[in-house]
Amino acid sequence: MGITVQTRNDGVQLKRRRALVAGSVGNFIEWYEFGVYGFFATIIASNFFSADGSGDLESLIKTYASFALAFFFRPVGAALFGRLGDRIGRRPTLVIVLLLMSGATTLIGVLPTYESVGILAPLLLTVLRILQGLSAGGEFGGAVSVMTEFAPPGRRGLYGSWQSFTVALGLLAGAGIAALLATVLDPSQLSDWGWRIPFLLALPMGLVALWLRLRLEETPSFERSRAVQSEPTADAAAPVVQPTVGETARAILLGIGRLMGWSAAGYTFLVVMPTYLQSSLNATFHQALVASVLANAGFAVTIPIAGGLSDRIGRRVVMLTGTLIILVLALPLLNVLQNEQTSLTAKGFAVFAAGAAVGLVAGPGPAMLSEMFPTSVRYTGLGLAYSLSNAVFSGCAGLIITWLIKETSNLDIPAYFVMATCAVSAIALSTLRGNAHKRALVD
Repeated sequence: MGITVQTRNDGVQLKRRRALVAGSVGNFIEWYEFGVYGFFATIIASNFFSADGSGDLESLIKTYASFALAFFFRPVGAALFGRLGDRIGRRPTLVIVLLLMSGATTLIGVLPTYESVGILAPLLLTVLRILQGLSAGGEFGGAVSVMTEFAPPGRRGLYGSWQSFTVALGLLAGAGIAALLATVLDPSQLSDWGWRIPFLLALPMGLVALWLRLRLEETPSFERSRAVQSEPTADAAAPVVQPTVGETARAILLGIGRLMGWSAAGYTFLVVMPTYLQSSLNATFHQALVASVLANAGFAVTIPIAGGLSDRIGRRVVMLTGTLIILVLALPLLNVLQNEQTSLTAKGFAVFAAGAAVGLVAGPGPAMLSEMFPTSVRYTGLGLAYSLSNAVFSGCAGLIITWLIKETSNLDIPAYFVMATCAVSAIALSTLRGNAHKRALVD
């Protein structure tokens, strides 16, 4: 009897570990690519959006416009794949979005440039960005559903934080590879062909991720929901919750409000910052990437800590604390970077601290969203909340910041953008129930 129980427990633990790894790997590839695109924005601008090969501010704005467009297709992907995931299951849907993401990313690595095919180059790049946006929209909802639905009682915050943690790892990997290429290649080699390497690496990454996801089992919550729907009398004590369209829409809007500060701060500090340092503060490409690595390192360090802490003291306390820290420190931290007299050590600490503050919000964020929706609409609901927030406040971050700096010549624009969004998020987060983390997920 004891051996049987132990074997069963071992089997459950194995399923949970597979859920964490298989759910995380897609996020890693997704954010690795989005990071690489942001880090190489100036090179992409000169290769795809400039007829003369220059990387001026206008071509950079066009590059960020393509970047933003991909984000605006995320909600479409969240609705499309979310509905599919809530109907046929998390596992098959996550396999589809993985194939779409890794395939589109690999193809960017072989695209011809403007010099070769003219206007067709930016058009092809934009089409692939749209495909990436669709797949990314379907990735988050499925990955977070898998992680939190497999999580043991009292550990959803920690399990869900793996989504954010692998975001940090993906961005770090993108920054690390970009920094390595910038070190071993001269600027002309990097611009001519070196930038393609990070995109082509998505192919082997995608194959490994596919193998992991094919071994993933369906989540217990989805299986219970499907069983009750097919045989309503099988479990009368645990009916499936079917929220109205209005209830789901209100939850999505509230989720957007709670996430917008995280979205804006995350992309401003972790992805847009390298280009801002180059275009506005005259930093070298290598210096900007080092700053990005430090910011993402700070981000990664605090995510699992914040996720685990939220399982003990609640999502509201941890996320609200992180949001208020960003709100208060955004401008002082940016001013440290702008000051030419500030030591490199102090600047390194500033970007590390900025990333760490975002991690306080990102750690509990996935579990918080998962707890807002029942199983029947969880994939769709949390995916739409996240993708809509990211479409406006992440995807547009580079475009808004670069355009406003061009129009106003005010180098504090990144901080003002982050502060405005965090102020709204602080209000929305204050409506969280203090004991939401202790309740079981609603089937």
